[in-house]
Order: sequence, then C-alpha cells, then structure tokens
Amino acid sequence: MKKSVVILLGLFVLTASAQKKPAYKSGEWLKFRIHYGILNASFATLKLESKKLDTIPVYHVVGKGKTTGLARIFFKVDDTYESYFGRYDNKPHKFIRKIDEGGYTKDMEINFDYSEQKAQLIDKKNKKEFDFDINNKVQDLLSAAYYLRSKYTLDDLTIGDSIKMDMLYDDDGVYQFKLKYLGKEIIKTKYGKVECLKFRPYVQSGRVFKEQESLTLWVSNDLNKIPIRIKADLAVGAIKADLDGYNGLKNQFKIIMD
Repeated sequence: MKKSVVILLGLFVLTASAQKKPAYKSGEWLKFRIHYGILNASFATLKLESKKLDTIPVYHVVGKGKTTGLARIFFKVDDTYESYFGRYDNKPHKFIRKIDEGGYTKDMEINFDYSEQKAQLIDKKNKKEFDFDINNKVQDLLSAAYYLRSKYTLDDLTIGDSIKMDMLYDDDGVYQFKLKYLGKEIIKTKYGKVECLKFRPYVQSGRVFKEQESLTLWVSNDLNKIPIRIKADLAVGAIKADLDGYNGLKNQFKIIMD
C-alpha cells in the first residue's frame, strides 16, 4: 500500500482505449474503494472540469486518495494529483503532485513549455528545479489517461501488443510507458456484470512492486472506457481497487443484463 493510490488509479485509467472523440465530459466524477488484504483501506476519486489556464482552454482533473478507518492507523496516505491539459489537443500544461504516504512526502509542480520544448519541474519540498527536454507527444500521469481514452478504438488493439508513450510526472525525467493488451473479460461488480478490456502495464520493480508485471487492469468496454478494477502485487501484500461510484459520464454505462 506504499504506492500512491492515485498513481495506481492513474495507471488504471491509462488502459482506456476508445473511439476517436472525447470519451468524457466536464463534470465526470469517479470514486474507487481500495482494498488492502481484508481491510477497506481507502477511497480515491477523480474529478474532471473545464477551465482556463491563463488564456488556454483546458480540462482540469483532480485525483485524491486517502486511507480510512483501521488502515489509517497502520499506514497514512493523503495524496493529491492535478493536471491541466488542452481541451482540444490533450497536451499537458501543468501537473501537480502533492503526497504524504506514511511520512514519505513529495510536493512538486511541472510546467510544460512547447515553444521551447522544455518542461520545468519545481520540487517545492527540497527547493530544487529541474529542466527536461520534451516533445509534443509527452503526457503527464493523468493527462495520459484521458488522452488514451479517446485515442484508440477496439479495432486498434491486438492481444499481446503494447501501447507505448512518453510520460513525465517525477524528477526521474521522461520515460516510455508500456501497456500490454490482454483481451476481453467479464467481471462482476457492485453494479452487475461488466464486459471489460484487460491490460497489463509494465512498472518498475523494487520499492513498491514485486516485479514489472505486478499490475492487472480492467476498463469498461463501452464508449466511456472507465476503470472498473485494478489488482497489484506489492512488495508487501496485495491491493485491489474497485469502482464504487460515478457521476456525469458522457455515455451510458454498459452493464450486462442476465
């Protein structure tokens, strides 16, 4: 559970691949219940709104995760992630990461400058600044999620193939994210049976994850492509996240009726 709840959900949403038009709209809100072993460890939310950043029309997404109940006694998580990305081109313009995970804290902001092909990362906690070279296709953790939801159709996916993209959300710099498509699967949820697309992102093994293929992700196989479930084998224990609430979806949530 040492991995940020919102990072897990960000990776979860990254599996979304949909029709080539926005699969979401302003006002979309998603809530997830996080299970750690037998404990209902925490909740996490993602909220999307239309705004302007200076004069740029953007979507502003805020992701929050917090441990609750007994889990908070053993391990406190209080995370906030924000992304401002172009409403028409999906380019990230600002990314904010502010986390507290059992005393492991970060407070940083990334500003993207496409005219200079640079991104400036400000580490507010340690009072440091970093400059990274970027291209026009780079995404941050959250903007990537919404970009992929609208980028791909099911016809673009082949079982065993991977989606790759450049990502920047930490002071490690730009890296290539890879996501393998595993096929379709029907899973049971609190809302009923949902046909999902199943994916496996490749993550860094070590402090958090047991190995590179420690995550399995499911998203709804409908026009929304919202995250339904995530399972992760951590260095200590296992974690599962399930969709627990939603509002403001652009399209009807498709549930299989028996």
